[in-house]
Amino acid sequence: MSQEKRTERTGNNTHGGDGERSMSAEEQKTVRPDQDGGRVTTQAAGRSHNEENHEPQQVTRGSLLTVVAVLLIVAVVVAVYGIVGRKHVSAELAKYTENTSAPPVTLEQPAMQKSAREIVLPGNMQAYTLAPIYARTTGYVKAWYHDIGTPVRKGELLAVIETPELDQQLASAKADLATAESNAGIAKVTSDRYSDLIGRNAVSQQDTDTAAQALEARNTQVASAKANVQRLEELVSFERITAPFDGVVTARNIDIGQLISATGSTTTAGAGTITGNKEIFDISAIRTLRVFINVPQIYAPDAKNGTVAKLTLPQYPGRTFEGKLVRSSDAVDPASRTLLAEVDVDNRSGELLPGSYTEVHLNVSSAAPALLVPVGALILSPEGLRVATVDSNHRAHLVPVTPGRDYGATVEVLAGLKPGDSIVSNPPDSLTDGEEVRVITPKGSSQPAEAKR
Repeated sequence: MSQEKRTERTGNNTHGGDGERSMSAEEQKTVRPDQDGGRVTTQAAGRSHNEENHEPQQVTRGSLLTVVAVLLIVAVVVAVYGIVGRKHVSAELAKYTENTSAPPVTLEQPAMQKSAREIVLPGNMQAYTLAPIYARTTGYVKAWYHDIGTPVRKGELLAVIETPELDQQLASAKADLATAESNAGIAKVTSDRYSDLIGRNAVSQQDTDTAAQALEARNTQVASAKANVQRLEELVSFERITAPFDGVVTARNIDIGQLISATGSTTTAGAGTITGNKEIFDISAIRTLRVFINVPQIYAPDAKNGTVAKLTLPQYPGRTFEGKLVRSSDAVDPASRTLLAEVDVDNRSGELLPGSYTEVHLNVSSAAPALLVPVGALILSPEGLRVATVDSNHRAHLVPVTPGRDYGATVEVLAGLKPGDSIVSNPPDSLTDGEEVRVITPKGSSQPAEAKR
């Protein structure tokens, strides 16, 4: 056995002597021992021999077409995916635009007002007689005698104005009157003398007529001078400012030394600011006060003269004051559809103040059903008041309504709406009749956040 191994090793060395020398170091490292420990195999040498015996394979046309086809399929898939995605996004955008293009609105239903036999109307109290007093002459305030809140009687002195220029003009006018009267006296003597002489043919008729005409001219000058004196005396009398009627001083806009003109005072007392055309006093008669109310057209038949009215004021909670409806305009205002009426209230106690807000309670013969809508739901148009309602197809309709009493936050609607109608609580200014709207529900409501269109 040892001999056969030696013979085989010798043969291998003889056949591949040059090849062993040409083996690289890497190929030599691949030689591994046999299980017996005596034989070795060289795999690297076999691989090198195979590579030398086989040429590299060429790429065929079929394989190139296959690669191109695969790439085209991938490109088509990517393109189709992108187009489908864009179409989906466009559809979603169109749907969103359609859903949000209509103006959003919130709906509510008008509240039914409880029927009552009494209506409550707002009103303003006014003095029965109010007179702003201006000076009729120009001068300086010498003295004033009554301040605000002071009761005065008719003819009582309120203030005195000094007018030195006017006094001098009056003195000059009186002197002119005396001169005219003197000239008229001389003209009369001359005319009388000529009248006696004409009977004796001592003077001509021409001279007699001239003397008579001169007398008439002098008398006319006397009348003119008297009128001028009377005018100045009237102006001088305006130096004393008196009360025109019994009342209370409600405004005083003068002070001592202040310049006063015929257009009013030049300074507001206590403010220190220059103002023009300001009355110097305000006098108000407050023993009886007027209250003007606007009665809705539907209640106009109940606004009869002599109707008793009850008045309530915020400064007197729990108290009522009695008044009487004394007159009305007998015509309905086409702008507000209301009847202007006046209620007089006795105020001899002085508790009621002019300018106060009051609520007038009037009894009506029949209670009219009415709905209450928020003020923001009313649309003011040239044709009148409108309220926007929404039907089941989410279309807005501008419905004309007849307003009743105004409660501040809500307004009474007497005609035009029915119970259960859905109205737009705050319609946009651009809302038109028949326009499609998007109904939304405020947060916190039990309904969905947005109703489907």
